[in-house]
Amino acid sequence: MEFKIGLIRGDGIGPEIVEEAKKILDTTAEVYGCTFRYSDMLLGGASIDATGLPLTEDTIEEARSCDAVLMGSIGGDAATSPWYRLEPSKRPEAGLLKIRSALGLFANLRPAYLYNELRSACPLRDEIIGDGFDMVIVRELTGGLYFGERHTDMVDGRLTAVDTLRYNEDEIRRIARRAFEIAGKRRKKVTSVDKANVLDSSRLWRKITAEVAAEYPDIQLENMLVDNCAMQLVRDPAQFDVILTENMFGDILSDEASMVTGSIGMLSSASLNETSFGLYEPSHGSAPDIAGQGKANPIATILSAAMMLRYSLDLDTEADAIEQAVQAVLSAGYRTPDIYTEGNILVSTAEMGDQIAAQIRERKADTV
Repeated sequence: MEFKIGLIRGDGIGPEIVEEAKKILDTTAEVYGCTFRYSDMLLGGASIDATGLPLTEDTIEEARSCDAVLMGSIGGDAATSPWYRLEPSKRPEAGLLKIRSALGLFANLRPAYLYNELRSACPLRDEIIGDGFDMVIVRELTGGLYFGERHTDMVDGRLTAVDTLRYNEDEIRRIARRAFEIAGKRRKKVTSVDKANVLDSSRLWRKITAEVAAEYPDIQLENMLVDNCAMQLVRDPAQFDVILTENMFGDILSDEASMVTGSIGMLSSASLNETSFGLYEPSHGSAPDIAGQGKANPIATILSAAMMLRYSLDLDTEADAIEQAVQAVLSAGYRTPDIYTEGNILVSTAEMGDQIAAQIRERKADTV
């Protein structure tokens, strides 16, 4: 089997963490007998430096020719980078919004899982953590405030800004179905998060989600207001299985969920369209302050690569191997600086990749 994978190395620590994910993919291909061809593409600050634009049509077309795309982090320090002296439509993040829209990447999946080995990094008390937690946030990614009409005008002598929050029933229905399908493979519970006590868009969200829930009678649907969900994530995270929500709420809640796990450097992310195609990236930012120092944690990107194998390439065995290798390396005590505590083994970005690659080889050899 041969697959074409687009690589967007990105900015800051992006090139380092993508290189380690590529190392893991190459090891997996070697051990399990598949072939990955790579195509390097530009997005974000690197694209601005090379072309003057955060995303070019060439990159979009090349991405469309791939089976999936793996991306590092984009952007830089807003206070010092010249990229942020450009108008908003020319800044790195504008390229990310554009590629999501151009490729129809409407469904963002962000798992939040607490590894037992990292309990000490979790900011919650032990009695709240309990036996741990394992949830997936399913966020609508191409609608809502981030893609609605916006403008700033002078009204009655005052600068006035308007951002439009808009959803139609088809946009809600397709993301709801994706959430219920995922829940069907997990613990069969969907918590739909909205602000239906205030917003018309949320009242429509709740109505359409209820209609979709009727198609999945074996899955429990729970509705929850977004402010309550934010509280419940730190009060009792184990109650959640699949959280379904719109774009802005999902942006905020997924970052909260990631920090509850103890390190955003551990969490993967997938953005999927209506086919098997997806763009996979870590949940964290570009961390320009540590770029090039070998301090970055590559695990989120490596786990994103595992998600890519599972969701876009239908390589479940290979995805399992990567996830099990990550677990084994953590159990052995290897840590990058962001998750290091006394008594562990401190390793660099590349050394973490080496350890995970070695585990993939060793675990496969043990089964032969």
